[in-house]
Amino acid sequence: MPIQILADTVVAQIAAGEVVERPASVVKELIENALDAGASSIHVEIGSGGRQRIRISDDGSGIPADEVELAFHRHATSKLQTVDDLTNIATLGFRGEALASIASVSQLSMVTRSPNSQAGVLIQLDGGSIVRRQSVGAPGGTVITVENLFYNTPARLKFLKKENTEKRQIALIVTRYAMAYPSVRFVLQQDDREVFRSSGSGQLADVLVSALGLESFRNMVEVSGNDAPRDGAPHVHVFGYTSVPSLHRADRNQITLFVNGRWIQDTRLTYAITQAYHTFLMTGRYPIAVIMLQIPPAEVDVNVHPTKAEVRFRDTDAVFASVQRAVRRAVVDLAQTPAMRGARSLLSEGEYLPRWSTLPETRQNQLDLHLGLQSAGRRTHIPLQADREEDPTEIPEGPGAPLKPRTLPILRVIGQISAAYIVAEGPSGLYLVDQHAAHERILYEQFMEQHRKQQPVSQLTLEAQTIQLASSDAHLIEENLDVLRQFGFELEPFGPNTFVIRSVPALLADQSPDEVIAGILAELEAGKQPGHGGIEDRIITRVCKQAAVKAGQILSQDEMQSIIRQLERCQSPHTCPHGRPTMLHMTGEQIAREFGRLG
Repeated sequence: MPIQILADTVVAQIAAGEVVERPASVVKELIENALDAGASSIHVEIGSGGRQRIRISDDGSGIPADEVELAFHRHATSKLQTVDDLTNIATLGFRGEALASIASVSQLSMVTRSPNSQAGVLIQLDGGSIVRRQSVGAPGGTVITVENLFYNTPARLKFLKKENTEKRQIALIVTRYAMAYPSVRFVLQQDDREVFRSSGSGQLADVLVSALGLESFRNMVEVSGNDAPRDGAPHVHVFGYTSVPSLHRADRNQITLFVNGRWIQDTRLTYAITQAYHTFLMTGRYPIAVIMLQIPPAEVDVNVHPTKAEVRFRDTDAVFASVQRAVRRAVVDLAQTPAMRGARSLLSEGEYLPRWSTLPETRQNQLDLHLGLQSAGRRTHIPLQADREEDPTEIPEGPGAPLKPRTLPILRVIGQISAAYIVAEGPSGLYLVDQHAAHERILYEQFMEQHRKQQPVSQLTLEAQTIQLASSDAHLIEENLDVLRQFGFELEPFGPNTFVIRSVPALLADQSPDEVIAGILAELEAGKQPGHGGIEDRIITRVCKQAAVKAGQILSQDEMQSIIRQLERCQSPHTCPHGRPTMLHMTGEQIAREFGRLG
């Protein structure tokens, strides 16, 4: 094939691939243009996950009538003139590529009116070519409608994710900009249903309540750092909110960073935030944080990434230290207060109570688990409460019930140490059993057996309970309602990002629905990632993990014996569903050798 110069339309579509990766990219670029235009209200409407229609309306300054066509040329911008201007960029956009790129891969129409114009202008483009232009009556601001995205680039259209996935990505974009600009009123409608609204009050706290949910915000603490610069370092103002140590997630996705109003991804700053929780969070757990940085524009380079998602700091170490210091101060100050702003102090698996935390009164008194000692070798179950006349999760027993094969030798319980481990003696030595891991294995095999028999056991809530979620989390729940129903979760949509909890698995009937759903969301999110197990198995594992006895709970002799007896009949008694060992074994010879009784 001979060397040739590509046609302008092909060049435009290739260039569009760097800017417009998916519908959420269109929303991001158009919101940034609206914010740069000084909008105080931005309305986003989405149809079919953004493939069919994206409409963004704002009340900003609009575009003068004589510049409308020019706005759709590549590298046409009003935000800089020379390369030197890049060192002092104070706007979100500056390259002049967004409108041209979006128009080249869609059918786009725009109605705009600047404050000094008597009438507005309507312009329509098809694949980047202008097909119509006329004067129209219009309010001040701009309305851009993008239809049939990627209609002329089928390869890109084919690789789009599912509609619900695209909806979640768009919701994330809108909520992030609402956090960065709390004085701007944002509304997001998807398929004619409002899923997010911010008040535009100027208070970040108000936006976080709408974006993350009231329950999550109650467990967050304000961050404020405005240290004087040291040794010529730049002045960095750090502010925002971060979660109390009892509120954490299994990944870093809930750590959100902004620099001068721009959402960014920065692994070093994310690490700075997690390091601020050193000794407060166990390994593998991460906080929820929304952290804003204000820094002189000359100290940050925003022109290092095609989508402007990454930036480069002139003094990275100074910024890292400022963020870590501000977040650490907020966490330590919280540790010195007698209460935790309503935060729950229930221990999670493997989590010990920090020295600054206080247990609720109901937790200070040791919980009575009522683990009934049942006949060894039967299909036994540890009931949730001994005072129930009938346990709906219990498998019937009797003379005709089949014996489960023994997988461990008969063990005799000696006692409990550290309120976490059961000490037992067997014919071949000493066994140290992790009570949480062992109980988790027992419940997991029970749940799996019921699931195989298609006998999900649920517990109706005594009264309807509602839970408000972040818009992206609400989409994730909606996408998996059928899967959740298989395991006893009955949730019904009840307004924007709100669900009514009708029932939960019987194993979790006594737990807080907020904590239950938070755990399930973590598993749903992880189930979407490569290298993780299926969603169904992860949900079962999470249910059993939350229902199992925890480290720190003192068990009676009968309760310990009941756990041991049931563990003896598990198919895989040596590990919990997560793969951690349930027991350590020391043979009689090993013990004798330690005491010097063997030569």
